[in-house]
Amino acid sequence: MIAGGGSIGQFHPASSPLHALDPRAKLLAAAMLVVGLFLVDSMAGMALVLAAVAGAAAASRVPPAAFGRLLRPVLFIVALTALFQVLFSREGPLLFGWGPLEVHQGGVRMGVFLALRIALLVSSAALVTATTSPVALADALEDLLSPLRRLRFPVHEMAMMMTIALRFIPTLDEEAQKIMRAQAARGADFSEGGAAGRLRAVLPVLVPLVVGAFRRADELAEAMESRGYRGGEGRTRYRELRFGPRDGAALAVVVIVLGGAVAL
Repeated sequence: MIAGGGSIGQFHPASSPLHALDPRAKLLAAAMLVVGLFLVDSMAGMALVLAAVAGAAAASRVPPAAFGRLLRPVLFIVALTALFQVLFSREGPLLFGWGPLEVHQGGVRMGVFLALRIALLVSSAALVTATTSPVALADALEDLLSPLRRLRFPVHEMAMMMTIALRFIPTLDEEAQKIMRAQAARGADFSEGGAAGRLRAVLPVLVPLVVGAFRRADELAEAMESRGYRGGEGRTRYRELRFGPRDGAALAVVVIVLGGAVAL
């Protein structure tokens, strides 16, 4: 995958401190951030995490426009979450009232808080995938899950499946856009009617999209078999992962930021 469009799962090659980190360190940092965000319960703590993620995004040298496109698919979820909190929460003083509609200070605060949490969760995942190649991501997942081999867990196969699924998110998104443009050129309208009408208009897109996904999966399986892929047994790597001092320093920074955010 190369830079171009923009969706979660797309790798943007660049020369940056984040690209140079061991992929295992990035996965561990993202996991700690995900867990830590659910422990942060103040706006000051969330602001600290936001500043840290913004600094990491700047250090990644991923173009701001491309990073914005990475977050675009979840903007609707973020906005809907914030709207529900603002409209249906009755905590705190009343700020605005119009008939049955009431907006309370606590609802606004909780709406902004949850919107920030979702945006930061998605941003951390987007930073990992944007600065880590799919091959390195698969190797890192396999290494981190390797202790499960003692339980006869198919570690290599699971890591490969997760990486391939992540790899095809941009591909399926591009395929869906092509199908929608083709149907729009034939008279389909995806903007008429309410939510139910738009849902019915989108349903015809799913059939060719699912068929195309199965076709790509068959082609990928045949390509892997023709190249001698037989799972993880006896498989070697062109580049071995090495955990260095800078990776430990990066994890230490994440721990310090999360500790400070929770303390706030």
